Amino acid sequence: METDVFEPASAFSDLEFGALNTYTGPGNNDTRSNKELPIILWWSASLFPHFPGQTERIDCPRASCLVTKNRKVQLHKRTKSIIFYGTDFRAYEAPLPRLPHQTWALFHEESPMNNYLLSHSPGIRLFNYTATFRRESDYPLSLQWLPSLDYLTRPAVSLQEKNRWRRDGLAPVLYMQSHCDVPSDRDRYVQELMKHIQIDSYGKCLNNKKFPSQRLEDTSTATMEDGEFMSFVSRYKFHLALENGICSDYMTEKLWRPMHQGAVPVYRGSPSVSDWMPNNHSIVLIDDFPSPKELADFLLSLDRDDAEYLRYLKYKQLGGITNHFLVDSMERREWGVNDMSKPNYLNGFECFVCDRENERQVVERAHKRAPLSVPPPEPRIATNSHMGCPLPTPGYGNVEDITENDSWMQMWPQDYWQSLDQAEGLEAMILHNETDPGKLWDYIHDMMMKRGRRH
Repeated sequence: METDVFEPASAFSDLEFGALNTYTGPGNNDTRSNKELPIILWWSASLFPHFPGQTERIDCPRASCLVTKNRKVQLHKRTKSIIFYGTDFRAYEAPLPRLPHQTWALFHEESPMNNYLLSHSPGIRLFNYTATFRRESDYPLSLQWLPSLDYLTRPAVSLQEKNRWRRDGLAPVLYMQSHCDVPSDRDRYVQELMKHIQIDSYGKCLNNKKFPSQRLEDTSTATMEDGEFMSFVSRYKFHLALENGICSDYMTEKLWRPMHQGAVPVYRGSPSVSDWMPNNHSIVLIDDFPSPKELADFLLSLDRDDAEYLRYLKYKQLGGITNHFLVDSMERREWGVNDMSKPNYLNGFECFVCDRENERQVVERAHKRAPLSVPPPEPRIATNSHMGCPLPTPGYGNVEDITENDSWMQMWPQDYWQSLDQAEGLEAMILHNETDPGKLWDYIHDMMMKRGRRH
């Protein structure tokens, strides 16, 4: 398709092109003017990693680009890629028509529950580049919540002090969640576990305990890792660390923070979590136990056995981190967390996209000059391994035993399958060169009618 027709005359003025700020990245030998650079559009303007202004030149390791959050360049012939934030990506708001000269890039470090459309093959294969929590994505964010290995080796509260708090009435297990009714259905499991072991629950979910001060009840103290708050929760031997969604490599502060504090995480979340642990004896995996009662019995035995409990904190000792995969992954990580010597992952991903788009442009031009001897660039299409997460299942028990009016039952399985309908609908609209995203519901209705006739 001839792309000149998609270039609005007022996309960028000469003044705008000449007066752009430059993000000083790793640097390169790209001497092109701003008017010659590929354009990358951040469709999710709130995530645009540059301030102030809405357009900037970025100098990446291999080449340079213009990045902008100004949607008026959507149809520009030099707008080569559009970056979407997964939580904000909605099929009924997608930029249509999808132009053949543009790639789509997905940034999504959040929980799978934020957008199950991306967990289905028709949804994820809309994208050419990905930065997700999955290690298989193009720009993995699996360790986004782990600032450094030093974060794990911070000295723990002494076991003697923890035991003293236990004698003074503190439960062995801490639970602290205020986000209830999530896909992982964690509260259902914790509620059953509470029948077999004492658990102090401070959040809004299953609350049975009040913080000793009003200040600690402020959720911002937890978010910012406030010193007083961290000191308080570090008194507990075990922290229930249950993610809000179950998906490979999706690990959050619920896992890393207890380890930072020197508590033992009792974990359910990423099925591949053991791959990332500092050694093979760092956490207690809920799914290793056939029932909540057997988990409770195990935790109570650890609570009584100081030597066995301390084995779970051995990674805090010198040489205690023995997992070479974790160490190598941290060393290879291109972006940093609170590390001014490295870009943040937003800047890092846009440079990843910029460099790939410049490479693609070189191959396209070579193919245009010599179509018989130079093949066109290979298309990059994301696969289900870049994001795909499973259907939510009950936190405890069988789905057949849950009543239809159960709030979890009414919400998350339905959301998962409705997201598949939306992914298939958007894919169909793109294939039909649709220009109005508002017609999504018509496409879904037609698909459901055809599906009904087949059955």
